[in-house]
Amino acid sequence: MPAPVEGRNEPGVTYRAAGVDIEAGYAAVRRIRELARSTYRPEVRGDIGAFGGFFALDPARYRRPLLVSGSDGVGTKLKIAFALDRHDTVGIDCVAYCVNDILCHGAEPLFFLDYLAVGRLDPEKAARIVAGVAEGCRQAGCALIGGETAEMPGFYPPDEYDLAGFAVGVVEEDEVITGERVAPGDVLLGLASTGLQSSGFSLVRRIILEQHRLPLDRYYPEFGRTLGEELLTPTAIYVKPVLRLVNELRTAGYEVRGIANISGGGLPENLPRAMAEGTRALIRTGSWPEPPIFDLIRRLGPVAEEEMRRTFNLGVGMVVILPAAAVDRARALLAEEGVTSWPIGEVAAGEKGVEWVK
Repeated sequence: MPAPVEGRNEPGVTYRAAGVDIEAGYAAVRRIRELARSTYRPEVRGDIGAFGGFFALDPARYRRPLLVSGSDGVGTKLKIAFALDRHDTVGIDCVAYCVNDILCHGAEPLFFLDYLAVGRLDPEKAARIVAGVAEGCRQAGCALIGGETAEMPGFYPPDEYDLAGFAVGVVEEDEVITGERVAPGDVLLGLASTGLQSSGFSLVRRIILEQHRLPLDRYYPEFGRTLGEELLTPTAIYVKPVLRLVNELRTAGYEVRGIANISGGGLPENLPRAMAEGTRALIRTGSWPEPPIFDLIRRLGPVAEEEMRRTFNLGVGMVVILPAAAVDRARALLAEEGVTSWPIGEVAAGEKGVEWVK
């Protein structure tokens, strides 16, 4: 009789013994299915559990539909969620950065898919994470039509995970916003962020948690909540107010010429992506109030102003570039939608980039 081969599975060795619990996966899917259904639009076909997600684009609604896609993840903000064992908000961040990106081209988000990779699958925790994804989808008006949950023991620690996703939207081809029509004299209208949102957290954690070891449960009067609650505040989703702004200004004879999502890289990196060659953004310092979390990071670091500007949004989560004559109308419309905005500067002729002026 031949000797047993080392490494060959003997009776009783299972996938579960290797760290992957298939039954937990089934339980997670059952919980997630109801969360996904709560986001469905009329165009959704099928259900969670198929090999793909189905979405019927109605050709009668569009003349020349152009699909626009975007992908992103939450990043190291997840470390704060792990520390607090709070997992119901990071899904909003995941959706926000995807839909806000495609919004910059005037696209309406249609559907979203997520990817959740875990060290050990806890169906209840997975449901809390996906509940945040579903909430983000509802805020954006898009459907959560599928995704993937991967249990990867030995790759992630048992209580940690990563979360990413992608969105697909649609815009009429002749209404795509590219920034090519941005011109000197246009106004930079800044839309208020919810704070840090989901960018710069590697630096935030280095300063707050590693250097100064600040307790996340400490209450800060300037925040009106604990430090941990401030750090986990979800990213703003601008889809519904900005789409209304674009459409109503177009009807009134005005054009939104550029939109920039202010994510990692801050205003210096993201604003030029929404501008034409030969145009330069002049940002007026002090033209909007910074949320207090940024001053705390600046002082504790200490962090130089240039580094703050190229790492964080500093209170401006999105910039809409439009003619000066449309600014008052735009601000009033955004205020009706609950979005605070400020004229933070203007466009000048020059080399593409950002310049801070007084």
